[in-house]
Amino acid sequence: MTDDPDLRASDADRDRVAAVLSEALAAGRLTSVEHADRLDLAYTAKTVGELVPITEDLPDVSAAGVPTAIEQQVIDSKFSKVVRKGRWVASRNTRLSARFGALIIDLSDAVLPGREITIETNAWFSKMIVRVPENAHVIDEGSSMFGKRNVTGGSEADGPLIRVTGASKFSKVIVSRGMSDWNLR
Repeated sequence: MTDDPDLRASDADRDRVAAVLSEALAAGRLTSVEHADRLDLAYTAKTVGELVPITEDLPDVSAAGVPTAIEQQVIDSKFSKVVRKGRWVASRNTRLSARFGALIIDLSDAVLPGREITIETNAWFSKMIVRVPENAHVIDEGSSMFGKRNVTGGSEADGPLIRVTGASKFSKVIVSRGMSDWNLR
């Protein structure tokens, strides 16, 4: 980051602060609530000066010590059931692939690497469920043939933008905020 506190913050500046916060959470320096609060502050910061106080009480993390964001991730299920839930690091582009199985992904407690992520849902003869955070704004750009696609859309909250793409054939794809019609436990 630059020394000019009045300079507008870039997405890269916010992502660097988010990486330091994630490292502090992993090391036990922040609780999950503190991490979430500070992450919200980081992604709503307009200037570099607003980012500085968010990490000033945390130790400096060298660039080598900061985990690089995973740009693309693939989660695959073939003839099986795969569940990903709890605290995990999602990527900016996550490809979900299910063939003759079930794939359940819970993003409500996941660490999201930025303000916008893309979830590509490809399902064939399968069931795929994606749970998104309560404050997420969801845009559905996918398609379905001989199946059901139920994507709960936008939110007025200032949460992450989750873009859902991909295609499903003879499958059921559900993207929702709650667990009213399915169970992750």
